[in-house]
Amino acid sequence: MNILALKLILAPVIIGSASLAGRRWGPAVSGWLIGLPLTSGPVAFFVALAHGGVFAESTVLGTLSGGFPLVAFTLSYAWLAFRFPWQVATVGSLMVFAAVAIVMQNVILPLWPLFGLVVLAILLGIRLMPIAAITKTGLPKPGPWDIPARILIGTSFILLLTGIAPFVGARLTGLLSTIPLYTVILTAFAHRLQGPGGAVNVLRGLLFGLFGFAGFYIVLGLLIGWTGIGVSFAAASLTALAVQGTSLLVLKLKT
Repeated sequence: MNILALKLILAPVIIGSASLAGRRWGPAVSGWLIGLPLTSGPVAFFVALAHGGVFAESTVLGTLSGGFPLVAFTLSYAWLAFRFPWQVATVGSLMVFAAVAIVMQNVILPLWPLFGLVVLAILLGIRLMPIAAITKTGLPKPGPWDIPARILIGTSFILLLTGIAPFVGARLTGLLSTIPLYTVILTAFAHRLQGPGGAVNVLRGLLFGLFGFAGFYIVLGLLIGWTGIGVSFAAASLTALAVQGTSLLVLKLKT
Protein backbone atom coordinates (compact mmCIF):
# COMPACT_ATOMS: atom_id res chain seq x y z
CA MET A 1 0.00 0.00 0.00
CA ASN A 2 2.92 2.37 0.74
CA ILE A 3 4.40 1.72 -2.70
CA LEU A 4 1.01 2.26 -4.32
CA ALA A 5 0.44 5.54 -2.50
CA LEU A 6 3.93 6.78 -3.28
CA LYS A 7 3.65 5.96 -6.95
CA LEU A 8 0.24 7.59 -7.21
CA ILE A 9 1.76 10.72 -5.70
CA LEU A 10 4.91 10.62 -7.80
CA ALA A 11 3.23 9.92 -11.14
CA PRO A 12 1.70 13.38 -11.69
CA VAL A 13 4.86 15.07 -10.41
CA ILE A 14 7.26 13.06 -12.58
CA ILE A 15 5.24 13.07 -15.80
CA GLY A 16 4.11 16.67 -15.39
CA SER A 17 7.61 17.92 -14.56
CA ALA A 18 9.23 15.99 -17.41
CA SER A 19 6.57 17.20 -19.85
CA LEU A 20 7.01 20.83 -18.78
CA ALA A 21 10.80 20.42 -18.95
CA GLY A 22 10.40 19.10 -22.49
CA ARG A 23 8.37 22.16 -23.49
CA ARG A 24 10.87 24.51 -21.85
CA TRP A 25 14.21 22.91 -22.79
CA GLY A 26 13.32 20.41 -25.48
CA PRO A 27 12.46 16.70 -25.60
CA ALA A 28 16.02 15.55 -24.94
CA VAL A 29 15.95 17.11 -21.45
CA SER A 30 12.64 15.46 -20.61
CA GLY A 31 14.12 12.10 -21.61
CA TRP A 32 17.24 12.80 -19.54
CA LEU A 33 15.09 13.60 -16.50
CA ILE A 34 13.22 10.30 -16.56
CA GLY A 35 16.51 8.44 -16.82
CA LEU A 36 16.77 8.90 -13.06
CA PRO A 37 15.46 5.94 -10.99
CA LEU A 38 12.30 7.84 -10.10
CA THR A 39 10.13 4.72 -10.20
CA SER A 40 12.53 1.86 -9.52
CA GLY A 41 14.30 3.69 -6.69
CA PRO A 42 11.20 3.97 -4.46
CA VAL A 43 10.35 0.34 -5.25
CA ALA A 44 13.80 -0.78 -4.10
CA PHE A 45 13.49 1.37 -0.97
CA PHE A 46 10.20 -0.16 0.13
CA VAL A 47 11.43 -3.66 -0.72
CA ALA A 48 14.42 -3.07 1.55
CA LEU A 49 12.19 -1.78 4.34
CA ALA A 50 9.80 -4.71 4.08
CA HIS A 51 12.17 -7.61 3.41
CA GLY A 52 15.68 -6.57 4.41
CA GLY A 53 19.01 -6.15 2.69
CA VAL A 54 19.42 -9.65 1.21
CA PHE A 55 16.08 -9.50 -0.58
CA ALA A 56 16.86 -5.94 -1.68
CA GLU A 57 20.20 -7.04 -3.16
CA SER A 58 18.38 -9.41 -5.50
CA THR A 59 16.00 -6.62 -6.44
CA VAL A 60 18.95 -4.34 -7.22
CA LEU A 61 20.45 -6.95 -9.55
CA GLY A 62 17.10 -7.34 -11.30
CA THR A 63 16.66 -3.60 -11.65
CA LEU A 64 20.16 -3.03 -13.00
CA SER A 65 19.55 -5.86 -15.48
CA GLY A 66 16.64 -3.75 -16.70
CA GLY A 67 19.16 -1.44 -18.33
CA PHE A 68 19.49 -3.87 -21.24
CA PRO A 69 15.79 -3.94 -22.20
CA LEU A 70 15.65 -0.16 -21.75
CA VAL A 71 18.47 0.35 -24.27
CA ALA A 72 16.79 -2.14 -26.62
CA PHE A 73 13.53 -0.22 -26.27
CA THR A 74 15.13 3.12 -27.14
CA LEU A 75 16.85 1.83 -30.25
CA SER A 76 13.77 -0.07 -31.43
CA TYR A 77 11.46 2.91 -31.07
CA ALA A 78 13.95 5.32 -32.62
CA TRP A 79 14.40 3.28 -35.80
CA LEU A 80 10.73 2.27 -36.06
CA ALA A 81 9.71 5.94 -35.79
CA PHE A 82 11.18 6.67 -39.23
CA ARG A 83 8.86 4.21 -40.98
CA PHE A 84 5.79 3.86 -38.79
CA PRO A 85 3.39 6.03 -36.77
CA TRP A 86 3.72 6.30 -33.01
CA GLN A 87 1.20 3.52 -32.32
CA VAL A 88 3.22 0.92 -34.23
CA ALA A 89 6.54 2.18 -32.88
CA THR A 90 5.21 1.98 -29.31
CA VAL A 91 3.87 -1.56 -29.61
CA GLY A 92 6.93 -2.82 -31.48
CA SER A 93 9.45 -1.32 -29.06
CA LEU A 94 7.54 -2.59 -26.01
CA MET A 95 7.59 -6.08 -27.51
CA VAL A 96 11.37 -5.81 -27.87
CA PHE A 97 11.61 -4.58 -24.26
CA ALA A 98 9.55 -7.56 -23.06
CA ALA A 99 11.63 -10.06 -25.05
CA VAL A 100 14.94 -8.75 -23.69
CA ALA A 101 13.52 -8.56 -20.15
CA ILE A 102 12.46 -12.23 -20.36
CA VAL A 103 16.00 -13.15 -21.37
CA MET A 104 17.52 -11.08 -18.56
CA GLN A 105 15.21 -12.69 -16.00
CA ASN A 106 17.14 -15.92 -16.60
CA VAL A 107 20.63 -14.39 -16.86
CA ILE A 108 22.14 -13.74 -13.43
CA LEU A 109 25.45 -11.86 -13.29
CA PRO A 110 27.51 -10.53 -10.36
CA LEU A 111 27.12 -6.84 -9.61
CA TRP A 112 30.35 -5.44 -11.09
CA PRO A 113 30.26 -7.34 -14.42
CA LEU A 114 26.58 -6.48 -14.73
CA PHE A 115 27.28 -2.80 -14.13
CA GLY A 116 30.09 -2.77 -16.69
CA LEU A 117 27.95 -4.44 -19.33
CA VAL A 118 25.06 -2.06 -18.71
CA VAL A 119 27.35 0.95 -19.17
CA LEU A 120 28.69 -0.57 -22.40
CA ALA A 121 25.11 -1.15 -23.59
CA ILE A 122 24.26 2.51 -22.90
CA LEU A 123 27.32 3.70 -24.82
CA LEU A 124 26.44 1.40 -27.71
CA GLY A 125 22.87 2.68 -27.68
CA ILE A 126 24.07 6.29 -27.92
CA ARG A 127 26.35 5.30 -30.79
CA LEU A 128 23.56 3.56 -32.72
CA MET A 129 20.89 6.19 -32.10
CA PRO A 130 19.77 7.76 -35.40
CA ILE A 131 19.90 11.49 -36.03
CA ALA A 132 16.71 13.27 -37.01
CA ALA A 133 15.57 16.86 -37.07
CA ILE A 134 12.38 17.86 -35.29
CA THR A 135 9.50 18.58 -37.65
CA LYS A 136 7.81 21.85 -36.74
CA THR A 137 5.43 22.46 -39.61
CA GLY A 138 1.98 21.04 -40.14
CA LEU A 139 1.79 19.44 -36.70
CA PRO A 140 -0.86 20.19 -34.04
CA LYS A 141 0.13 22.14 -30.97
CA PRO A 142 -0.47 20.48 -27.62
CA GLY A 143 -3.79 21.44 -26.09
CA PRO A 144 -4.80 21.92 -22.45
CA TRP A 145 -5.57 18.18 -22.20
CA ASP A 146 -2.05 17.18 -23.19
CA ILE A 147 -0.31 16.87 -19.82
CA PRO A 148 -3.42 15.60 -17.93
CA ALA A 149 -3.73 12.83 -20.53
CA ARG A 150 -0.12 11.85 -20.00
CA ILE A 151 -0.64 11.75 -16.24
CA LEU A 152 -3.80 9.63 -16.56
CA ILE A 153 -2.12 7.08 -18.84
CA GLY A 154 0.98 6.87 -16.66
CA THR A 155 -1.00 6.42 -13.46
CA SER A 156 -2.98 3.59 -15.04
CA PHE A 157 0.26 1.77 -15.89
CA ILE A 158 1.54 2.29 -12.37
CA LEU A 159 -1.61 0.79 -10.84
CA LEU A 160 -1.14 -2.32 -12.98
CA LEU A 161 2.54 -2.69 -12.10
CA THR A 162 1.95 -2.15 -8.39
CA GLY A 163 -0.79 -4.75 -8.39
CA ILE A 164 1.33 -7.57 -9.79
CA ALA A 165 4.80 -6.77 -8.41
CA PRO A 166 4.38 -8.33 -4.92
CA PHE A 167 3.59 -11.73 -6.44
CA VAL A 168 6.52 -12.16 -8.82
CA GLY A 169 9.60 -12.19 -6.57
CA ALA A 170 12.52 -9.85 -5.90
CA ARG A 171 14.42 -10.13 -9.19
CA LEU A 172 11.38 -9.83 -11.44
CA THR A 173 10.05 -6.98 -9.31
CA GLY A 174 13.28 -5.13 -10.08
CA LEU A 175 12.99 -5.86 -13.79
CA LEU A 176 9.34 -4.80 -13.88
CA SER A 177 10.17 -1.54 -12.14
CA THR A 178 12.18 -0.54 -15.23
CA ILE A 179 9.18 -0.79 -17.58
CA PRO A 180 9.48 2.50 -19.50
CA LEU A 181 6.14 3.94 -18.40
CA TYR A 182 7.04 7.60 -18.53
CA THR A 183 9.31 7.13 -21.52
CA VAL A 184 6.50 5.62 -23.60
CA ILE A 185 4.22 8.54 -22.81
CA LEU A 186 6.77 11.28 -23.45
CA THR A 187 8.17 9.60 -26.57
CA ALA A 188 4.78 8.89 -28.12
CA PHE A 189 3.57 12.44 -27.56
CA ALA A 190 6.83 13.87 -28.93
CA HIS A 191 6.54 11.58 -31.96
CA ARG A 192 2.95 12.65 -32.62
CA LEU A 193 3.63 16.36 -32.19
CA GLN A 194 7.18 16.74 -33.53
CA GLY A 195 7.72 13.77 -35.79
CA PRO A 196 10.49 11.15 -35.51
CA GLY A 197 13.01 13.81 -34.50
CA GLY A 198 11.10 14.62 -31.34
CA ALA A 199 10.93 10.95 -30.36
CA VAL A 200 14.62 10.41 -31.09
CA ASN A 201 15.60 13.37 -28.93
CA VAL A 202 13.57 12.06 -25.97
CA LEU A 203 15.19 8.66 -26.33
CA ARG A 204 18.69 10.07 -26.72
CA GLY A 205 18.13 12.06 -23.53
CA LEU A 206 16.98 8.89 -21.78
CA LEU A 207 20.18 7.07 -22.77
CA PHE A 208 22.32 9.83 -21.28
CA GLY A 209 20.12 9.77 -18.18
CA LEU A 210 20.68 6.04 -17.74
CA PHE A 211 24.24 6.69 -16.58
CA GLY A 212 22.72 8.11 -13.39
CA PHE A 213 20.48 5.05 -13.15
CA ALA A 214 23.52 2.76 -13.39
CA GLY A 215 25.46 4.83 -10.86
CA PHE A 216 22.58 4.68 -8.40
CA TYR A 217 22.34 0.89 -8.49
CA ILE A 218 26.04 0.09 -8.38
CA VAL A 219 26.40 2.14 -5.19
CA LEU A 220 23.18 0.75 -3.72
CA GLY A 221 24.20 -2.81 -4.56
CA LEU A 222 27.59 -2.35 -2.92
CA LEU A 223 26.25 -0.78 0.28
CA ILE A 224 22.80 -2.22 0.95
CA GLY A 225 24.15 -5.41 2.54
CA TRP A 226 26.72 -3.59 4.70
CA THR A 227 25.22 -0.31 5.85
CA GLY A 228 21.81 0.90 6.92
CA ILE A 229 19.04 1.51 4.43
CA GLY A 230 19.21 5.26 4.95
CA VAL A 231 22.97 5.48 4.36
CA SER A 232 22.96 3.26 1.28
CA PHE A 233 20.07 5.05 -0.40
CA ALA A 234 21.46 8.48 0.46
CA ALA A 235 24.85 7.58 -1.04
CA ALA A 236 23.21 6.05 -4.12
CA SER A 237 21.04 9.14 -4.62
CA LEU A 238 23.99 11.53 -4.33
CA THR A 239 25.92 9.43 -6.84
CA ALA A 240 23.02 9.44 -9.29
CA LEU A 241 22.64 13.22 -9.03
CA ALA A 242 26.36 13.80 -9.56
CA VAL A 243 26.49 11.49 -12.58
CA GLN A 244 23.27 12.95 -13.93
CA GLY A 245 24.62 16.48 -13.77
CA THR A 246 27.69 15.45 -15.75
CA SER A 247 25.61 13.61 -18.34
CA LEU A 248 23.41 16.70 -18.81
CA LEU A 249 26.46 18.78 -19.72
CA VAL A 250 27.52 16.16 -22.27
CA LEU A 251 23.97 15.93 -23.63
CA LYS A 252 23.80 19.69 -24.17
CA LEU A 253 27.07 19.55 -26.08
CA LYS A 254 25.68 16.75 -28.26
CA THR A 255 22.40 18.53 -28.98
